[in-house]
Amino acid sequence: QVRLVESGGGLVQPGGSLRLSCTASGFTFNTAAMTWFRQTPGRLRELVAAITETGDTTNYMDSVRGRFTISRDNDKNTVDLEMNSLKPEDTAVYYCSVLLRSNRYWGKGTLVTVSS
Repeated sequence: QVRLVESGGGLVQPGGSLRLSCTASGFTFNTAAMTWFRQTPGRLRELVAAITETGDTTNYMDSVRGRFTISRDNDKNTVDLEMNSLKPEDTAVYYCSVLLRSNRYWGKGTLVTVSS
């Protein structure tokens, strides 16, 4: 079955950096676009970044563009999110996700807290 496991969250000071990683299994990784979402209490889950199957094209939400970088390794079945210049408003649970044949799958999420 499809499995997505996130890691790398934690507490970081404003201006700091974190790197999230998602390890995928249960599907043909190099044929699927991958995404990172985030969610804070009381708010809808929002798309943070996306990357195509080959990694040639990436997209970002406006508030993270220029600070976050999504990348993937199709040999290791991983997709990473490098987050720099973190702000308190980046605090959220971050989820790795994939859409396969109209079904969206989610990891359990990893908490990122940006606070001094």
